[in-house]
Amino acid sequence: MTQVTNTVRFVLDGRIVEAQGERRTTTVLDYLREQLHRTGTKEGCAEGDCGACVVMVGELNAAGTGVEYVPVNSCIQLLPTLDGKSVKTIESLKKADGTLHPVQDEMIKCHGSQCGFCTPGIVMSLVNLVQVLPAPSRQQITDSLSGNLCRCTGYTPIIDATFKAVEKKAELKIDDHADVALLQEIKRSSTPTLTLDGEIILQPVVRTKKGNEFVSPATLAEVADYLVKHPTTTLLAGSTEIGLQVNKQFVRPDHIMYLGNVAELRQVQETATAWRMGAAVSLATTEALLAKAYPDFAEVLRRFGSPPIRSTATLAGNIANGSPIGDSMPCLMALGATLMLRRGDKTRSVLLENFYTGMKKNVLVAGEFIEAIELPKPAAGQVFRAHKVSKRFEQDISATCAAMSYTLRGGKLSAVKLAYNGLAQSPCRAPKLEAVLDGKAPAEVKAADLDAAITASFTARDGLRATWAYRALVARNLVLDFIEEQTKTEVA
Repeated sequence: MTQVTNTVRFVLDGRIVEAQGERRTTTVLDYLREQLHRTGTKEGCAEGDCGACVVMVGELNAAGTGVEYVPVNSCIQLLPTLDGKSVKTIESLKKADGTLHPVQDEMIKCHGSQCGFCTPGIVMSLVNLVQVLPAPSRQQITDSLSGNLCRCTGYTPIIDATFKAVEKKAELKIDDHADVALLQEIKRSSTPTLTLDGEIILQPVVRTKKGNEFVSPATLAEVADYLVKHPTTTLLAGSTEIGLQVNKQFVRPDHIMYLGNVAELRQVQETATAWRMGAAVSLATTEALLAKAYPDFAEVLRRFGSPPIRSTATLAGNIANGSPIGDSMPCLMALGATLMLRRGDKTRSVLLENFYTGMKKNVLVAGEFIEAIELPKPAAGQVFRAHKVSKRFEQDISATCAAMSYTLRGGKLSAVKLAYNGLAQSPCRAPKLEAVLDGKAPAEVKAADLDAAITASFTARDGLRATWAYRALVARNLVLDFIEEQTKTEVA
């Protein structure tokens, strides 16, 4: 393996690109368009919403024999995160003889494009889909398009084009055999560099003359060591928050640490009673993991954002961001999730419900970070329900999201855990509502008692997403909905 310092190296269509002299906060989109002149990839919103900028980012599979891709919003991904990876853009799809990819060909034949601005991103989302699902269902097609906005064509011809394209099964896979050896060549080291005294040296991907750095560690030990030395470092995982700050607020952090190459943080460990998900496990991986055990949780995650967002955003990132309307936290709190926190070589566990101390404030001390999330598996007889209410069903911020876990013992609600977002300065449990529910038969629960508990629990605030009157009504009605099935069973 060769090493080039202060250089971002990635594979693009059978060649190694060496990006030198670029800012740590240069986006993938800007580099593709301005330096490589790959202008098929467009900028629409610069915040990961419209999908015009979607490209495919690939990594070697576990065996080192092929490339696994995810769709990515290149407008919010920072260039140094590509180091050691590969990229496919809309220009990558055309073969040497000029033949188009079946998705492109059928988009033309089915009139799936009008102004064409959004078309490259749509094509890349669909091409990524058919790499892993050569015969997708309509639901899978529409879900893959949930982050691609088309304002003039309408989606029917696009969906028709996809069904037509997948009939050409042999032509769906991108020919990337030439990329494998190159990815092996630029593969990042999986072991830390040590001084003669055994101290860790974390070589930066990019370092400025002022000493600002972008580092990309490969081990948990490197992460912990660097954060003790540089406790104000900005941690970067999916870039769905940091990328937005870079584009919209022109934030330029002094030290940035990318966690996407740390193998330990990307692992899911399973026991008979729980899952332990590393801090760099993506929402897409989490969604697939929980689909059978907690389908309501998986559905909340599916509506969290588009596939390009879910493929990069992480569960730990959503937690650490601490938004009052963060969608994953009510579900995790209702299920009794625990965070594993680490500083240096010391670790501690904190229940998620005790993690937040105020608006975007938490119990983390300087140099400490979330190492993993431990989520209990369903217990015998446990019922888990969750639902997100938003103005748009897909791709929107919550008015509120509620999650509830309980069991029925002798026809009475027991072990009730209820959590919300959007009602307080941070996502939180609702113990006064839990007290109203615990020990009652579902049919005995009265709306007036829930209303009174909501009034006693939260400060009434109108917001941009909803009035307080609406949020309070939804908070009550979701609880009634969560126990309605048990009420019907009891009556029957």
